[in-house]
Amino acid sequence: MKKAVLFLIGFILFAATAWAGDKINVAVSIAPLAEFVEAVGGDRVFVTVMVPPGASPHTYEPTPGQLKAVHRALTYVKVGSGIEFELVWLDKLLAVNRHLAVCDASRGVDLIAIDDHYHHKHKQDSSTAARDPHIWTSPGNAMKMVENIRDCLIAADPANEASYHAGAESYIAKLRRLKTRIEEGLAVARHRKFMVFHAAWGYFASEFQLEQIPIEAGGKEPSARDIARQISKAKAENIRVIFIEPQFNPKSAETIARAVGARVATLDPLARNYLQNMENIADAVTGTLK
Repeated sequence: MKKAVLFLIGFILFAATAWAGDKINVAVSIAPLAEFVEAVGGDRVFVTVMVPPGASPHTYEPTPGQLKAVHRALTYVKVGSGIEFELVWLDKLLAVNRHLAVCDASRGVDLIAIDDHYHHKHKQDSSTAARDPHIWTSPGNAMKMVENIRDCLIAADPANEASYHAGAESYIAKLRRLKTRIEEGLAVARHRKFMVFHAAWGYFASEFQLEQIPIEAGGKEPSARDIARQISKAKAENIRVIFIEPQFNPKSAETIARAVGARVATLDPLARNYLQNMENIADAVTGTLK
């Protein structure tokens, strides 16, 4: 009886802190998910991002302040596709808040398998295959992720179901317009291959019938032999721009760019302003393919 009373008291205290005023406290793994949650939830949600812009989800460790935010959260939205931050930290975050409801944003998304060279191959179901975790770089996948987030917010706050449906529909309409705009921009592209340092753009490439050529392989810095191979490939493919990310050392990309007379430009898959960022990325990639 005493344990039941203590549990009830603990749950009441948790429920009181899981709402910031009349807002739901939601924690998310990466910044693009924050825009998805805010688009669906509007002023009914307060979002904490675990991996901040500029940090890498492959290596980031949460701060004590972020752990406190997780303790106060009602819902945790994970990417769900195997990003390293979640593989390393999610169980620990759940230990901080055992009442936390986990929302899997990847539900219904087909994961792409990758080979040892980190080139995208084909969709497959083998549980032993390496998977590309960067599912949000596809606007089509983003639509499914928003639908999953909508369903999770409704489960947490059913009284406002209509509002969450409206928020999701409005944002998905924007994603459809984004996808159409990218397709129209690529319709006149003469080339279909672009070079990147880190292979974060496989789903984007797959959706728009492109091919990314990654410099990095399997999370390791390229060797001198790898760089020489990529220089030859860049020349053969007439690569004029090599895309890097702010989360990684640009040195290898800069070496290749100097060797082939290309320039280096930055694409950030982890920017919080997803719609505007994806438009900028599409413009940058399309400009190199014409």
